[in-house]
Parts: sequence; structure tokens; C-alpha cells
Amino acid sequence: MIDYDGEARAYDATRGGEPRARAAAEALERLLPQGPGTVLDIACGTGIVTRRLQRPGRVVLGVDRSPGMLAAAARRIPGGAVCGDATRLPFASGSVDAVVMVWLLHLLPEDAADAVLSEAARVLRPGGRLVTTVDKEQAYFTEDSEVARATAELRDSYTPHAPDRHARIRDWAAGRGLRPAGEALFPGTGQGRGAQKWREAIDAGRIPWCRRAEPAQVAEVVRRLAELPDQDTPIADPLYRLVALEASGPSVP
Repeated sequence: MIDYDGEARAYDATRGGEPRARAAAEALERLLPQGPGTVLDIACGTGIVTRRLQRPGRVVLGVDRSPGMLAAAARRIPGGAVCGDATRLPFASGSVDAVVMVWLLHLLPEDAADAVLSEAARVLRPGGRLVTTVDKEQAYFTEDSEVARATAELRDSYTPHAPDRHARIRDWAAGRGLRPAGEALFPGTGQGRGAQKWREAIDAGRIPWCRRAEPAQVAEVVRRLAELPDQDTPIADPLYRLVALEASGPSVP
């Protein structure tokens, strides 16, 4: 698990910085209820995305359990940064109009992901919206590329069943009376990787679907990547996917 307190100071710079935050916030805005209301960003981190959700008449709150992250968030959303655990939110039931979760569920075991989703649903008002990223590990392969084709067989065979996969979130929502309310994509600006970077990541053991495969299979994929032209040229930026789910009840204006 990442040491978020230790990484807080450099976190934004290593995660796409302001360009990625801007893209994420713009995509979120397309799915959020408009007009006055309260938006809660769960696992808000440094608040780099959270602060961009502020609008006249909208109360924006961010909750995180990392003191280091919250110190940064407090500077961006004064009075709106709250220390708390996503599985036990310090908010009353039915108290917010929208809940946002960006790049959270994929980090959790399935039981913890379910607990976080249940808490998010609990604090939503009737007609409120839950907006979350899904399928994070597939973001680099949303669009076709030589890297995608070279790695497809291994990814298809060994990608772990991540707790943020869209089909799983959809089924969870259906069982709790939340209905689909829209989707949006946004780019991880500047985060595209070339073939050489992919080989380095595989060699460093950072790619889950390679850690699960046989060494000979991994070696074959590395060979295919090494044969691609333009080793240092990044492929397209990853495209992250957001889904919105609406709680039963009257729609939020």
C-alpha cells in the first residue's frame, strides 16, 4: 500500500498534476447535479480535483484518512477537508447531493470496496448521484495501439478481477436501487507510455497481469515490445472512465 503521508508533498507532480486534475474535474462536472447542493469527494487526497468542483451555491467537502494529504487539501478547500475513513464516513445518512470517488476502488479488496460503496449510498439524498472511476487498469488500452496488441493476450488471461470493474459496480448498484445516470471519459494528460517504459515497468514488477503469468510468457511479451518501432514515443494518454449512478427518489435539479 502506498504511504500517502510520505508521498503527499510530491503526489500531484507524479500523478499528472494540474492538467490531469482539470480533465478529471471537467468530466465529473458533466455528471454531477447542477445548482445548489453538497458534493462529497471520498479519498480526496490533496484536493487537487476537489477544489475544481467548487461552484456558487455548491458546498464541496473532501474526506481522507491521510493527515499528509488532508494538509494539502485544507489549503485548497478551506473548511471543507475532513479526516475520516471511507468505510465509516463521518456524515449523516441522506446528507449530500453527490458523492465522488476518483481512483479509489481499484486500490481496495472487494469487501472493502463494497463497504465504501455502501457508505457512499448511505450518505446520498434521494435522487443524489454517486460518480466513480471504473476499470482503471484498462485505461491505457481504451484505444488501439501496437502496445495494446503486443500485450493483449497476457492482459486477457491474467488481469486480476479488480473491484472497480464496471460490470461489478453495475451489478452492485442494481442490487441497491441505484440506476445508471451517465458516463464520461477523461485523459491522463501526459501519462502515455512508450514501449520502452512498458518494458521497464514489467521488469520492475509493477504490472499485475505480468506478475501472474509464467516467466516464459512475460519474456515473450517483452520481446514483442522490444521489437516495436519508436521505443521512446508514448502511446496515447490513458482514458479514464467515470460512471454516474443515481439513487432512487426525486431527481436533484
